[in-house]
Amino acid sequence: MRALICEEYSGIESLRVGELAEPVPTPGSALIQVEAAAVNFADSLLVAGQYQMKPDLPFAPGSEAAGRVVDTGGIPGLEEGDRVAGFTGFGAMAELALIPEHGLVRLEDATSFDEGAAIPVAYGTSYHALVDRGEVKEGETLLVLGAAGGVGLAAVQIGKKLKAHVIATVSSDEKAEVARGGGADEVIRYDEIDLRKGIEEATNGSGVDVVFDPVGGEATEAALRATRWGGRLLVIGFASGTIPSIPLNLTLVKGNSIVGVFWGRHFMEDPQAEAENLATIMDWVREGSLRPHVQRSFDLEQGADALRWVAERNAIGRVIINP
Repeated sequence: MRALICEEYSGIESLRVGELAEPVPTPGSALIQVEAAAVNFADSLLVAGQYQMKPDLPFAPGSEAAGRVVDTGGIPGLEEGDRVAGFTGFGAMAELALIPEHGLVRLEDATSFDEGAAIPVAYGTSYHALVDRGEVKEGETLLVLGAAGGVGLAAVQIGKKLKAHVIATVSSDEKAEVARGGGADEVIRYDEIDLRKGIEEATNGSGVDVVFDPVGGEATEAALRATRWGGRLLVIGFASGTIPSIPLNLTLVKGNSIVGVFWGRHFMEDPQAEAENLATIMDWVREGSLRPHVQRSFDLEQGADALRWVAERNAIGRVIINP
């Protein structure tokens, strides 16, 4: 099968399109003909050997895909030709991919394959962060850093579904428009105003209850300092490229918590809980409460360009590869 292939852990520049062995169907995993694969920031780390896992070489990157079922893997109620999406772990950027049963969701005709591929990881991560780890409650104030990115925009939408007051941080007019379209109540342009000052103005000095942080860098400490008593800082990732060092006395004097969020590990440790989370997410998609914003799509031959686009933080919403 044709695939975007990583043959060595040397980064995006070494990726090429070529022939890769087809995945072998196994009981409990569906083999799909991939129509769309979503690009995540983690993909660029994976192909550079800088992620928490290292697949055996060669492999295709890509952790979420949508397409039609070729082999059901014995999954009850699933039929060949069904429209599905799901979490692959890796291997999504290819003509064929395997999706385990607990990571698979069925797509309504109203949801395109591009939109479907954009759901499992971004929305799964944000739901796990806000519901399981952050325990966001109705009426709380949620600050979303990097709110126009794929996972950030998902957090904005889910935060509104949870009836939180959502403050989004962005760096351009276009990103501000997308964040507001996702439901943000307030938008902070951190390219125009100091982040702490922006949070103070947006909250009338009262601070925030929960910080959703996929960015890292200097923004993390600034956001943590702006939390209220008992606040929660949810550590999603480090898209800025810098892992921050935090003065731990801040957690003492504010009685707040720094909470790690590793959705991929949760997926493996508690697959039943994750299947239930994805089912809730898809219910919200069907009712129209959640809808991915797809910014761009790339052909497989442009796959390296797609990863580069996301790695350089150009993405607004999601970026898709169509094998």
